[in-house]
Amino acid sequence: MSAAAPSITQFKGNSNPAAPLSFNATPTATTDLGWMGSLRDLPREHGFEPLRVEGTLPGELNGTLYRTGPSLFSSFGKPYGHLFDGDGAVSAVRFANGGALGAAKLVQSEGLAKERSAGRQLFGGYGTNMPGLKRFLPLSPTSKVKNTANTSILVWGERVFALNESGMPTEFAPSDLATLGEQDLGMVVESFSAHPHWVPSRRAIYNFGLRYGRKIILDVYELADSGRGRKLTEVVLERTTFIHDFVATEKHLVFFAPPLRYNPLSLLFGLNTLNGAMRWRPEQGTDVIVVPIDDPQRVTRFTIDAFYQWHFLNAYERGNEIVVDVVRFPNFDSNKWFGELIEPHPMGAYVAGELWRITLDPSARRASSEPRWAHPCEFPRVAPAVESTSHTIGWLAAYAASAGKSVDHLPDAVAKVEVETGRDSLWLSGGSVVSEPVFVPRPGNGAAHAEDDGWVLALVYDPAADASNVTVLDARDLCAGPLARAWFDHHVPPTFHGAFAPARTITS
Repeated sequence: MSAAAPSITQFKGNSNPAAPLSFNATPTATTDLGWMGSLRDLPREHGFEPLRVEGTLPGELNGTLYRTGPSLFSSFGKPYGHLFDGDGAVSAVRFANGGALGAAKLVQSEGLAKERSAGRQLFGGYGTNMPGLKRFLPLSPTSKVKNTANTSILVWGERVFALNESGMPTEFAPSDLATLGEQDLGMVVESFSAHPHWVPSRRAIYNFGLRYGRKIILDVYELADSGRGRKLTEVVLERTTFIHDFVATEKHLVFFAPPLRYNPLSLLFGLNTLNGAMRWRPEQGTDVIVVPIDDPQRVTRFTIDAFYQWHFLNAYERGNEIVVDVVRFPNFDSNKWFGELIEPHPMGAYVAGELWRITLDPSARRASSEPRWAHPCEFPRVAPAVESTSHTIGWLAAYAASAGKSVDHLPDAVAKVEVETGRDSLWLSGGSVVSEPVFVPRPGNGAAHAEDDGWVLALVYDPAADASNVTVLDARDLCAGPLARAWFDHHVPPTFHGAFAPARTITS
C-alpha cells in the first residue's frame, strides 16, 4: 500500500442514532434483542405507499432502490438450517420530487406456493435437508432446493429480477413488486448466480451458474443491454468448490474457487446439504480461473494461497495484469456464523473480511496480494461508471463497534475508502443494522473522475424504533450524517444486495 491504513480511532462521523419514532404498529417485546430484532419475519406485505421522510431528500434523486433478503426464517414452525435458506422478500423505495414511496412483498416462488398448498415443508436448501425419502433419489441438487430469490437484484433493461444462486432468475413487476415467475432468459441451463456484473464498454452484463453433479460445471452467460442473452462457454471444474461471486474486467471474467471439498454424490443422493458437506482445506489453495470474454474457450487456471471471499469490489486491466480488489477472509468460518443467525441467540465472533488487492499475471500464472483497508468490512460497491475499469473509491458496510479483526454483530456503519491511499471516512449508525451501501450518481454524472458525485443509499434497521429506513448520505461528506431518512412503519429483515434503477430506466 502507498500509505498505512488508519486506525479505527481516526474514523469520523455522526454516531447519533435516529430518535425513537411513534408508529401505529406497536413494537414487540423482541426489540430488546437490539440488532437481532431485525431477524424476524417480514411483519406485513404492501404495495407502494407514502413513507415518512425525516430531513430533506435531494430533488435530483429520482428512481427506485430495490433490495432482497431472507424474510421468512422458518417453515411451518421449524427454523431453516441456515440464514441463506430464508424465503425472500423484495423491498423497494421509490424517490421522486422530494418524496418517497415504499413497498415490501414476499417473493411468491413456485416452491413456497407448493408448500403453502400442501401445508408442510417440501423442499430443502443450502443448509436445510429436503424432507422425506424423495431427498435420497439421484436428483440434481438444484431440483431439491427452493428458489428463494433472496440474495440480489438484477435490473436488465426495463425488467427487474430477484436472484438466488441455486435457481433461475425470478422476475417481478416494478409497478407493485408482484411475482411474475422464474425466467430462463433464453439461455440459463440450471442456475444463475446472484452476482451479475456489468461491463459498460461492452454494454453487457456477465454472470455464471454452477451445475452440481459427478463433475461441477461452470456455465458462463452474457446479457446484452439490447435485451439478448447468450451462453458464452462452460468450464468443467477440476475440484469441488463453492463460488458465490466473480469479477469482470473489460477483457476477462475472473473466478476464485476456494478450497471447499466434498463428495458430489452426497448431494446427488441427499445424504447432506451443500452447507453440511463442505470442508475447508486451505493446504490445497484457491484456484484461479480466468476466462477471456472474446475467446472464452481459452481458459487459464492456476492456484494461489488459500483464502475465502464472498464479494468483490471491482477489477480492471493494467497492462498484462489483472488488478482485483476483494473482501478477503482467512477461512470459511463466516459461513457458520451467518447460518446461526436463523434464530436470534447470543452469538460468538469470527474473523471478518478485510479489503485486499490481488494482482494476477495470467500469462505467468502467478499472483501477489496486499491489504488495502485493514478493518472489518463487507458488501463492497463502486460507482457504476467505473465497473470493470480502474477505480479510486470503494463503498463498504463496516463494523465500527468491533475491536480488532473479529466481529459478533451485523454491519453498523458505511465506509468510504480511497483504495490507493487507505484514507477513509465513516458514517456510524449508532447501533443500527446497515445494509450494503449503494452509490447513486448525480444525474448527468457518468465520468470516472466523479466517483463520489452523488449519494449513498443504505437500508438501515433501527432497534430503538423497531423500524427500517433508507438512509440517504452525501457521498462527498459521509461524516455530515444523513441528508434524509425514508421510514417504513415496520422493520424490514436484513437484505443482502440491491440495485438502483434511475427513473428513466424503470417507468412502470
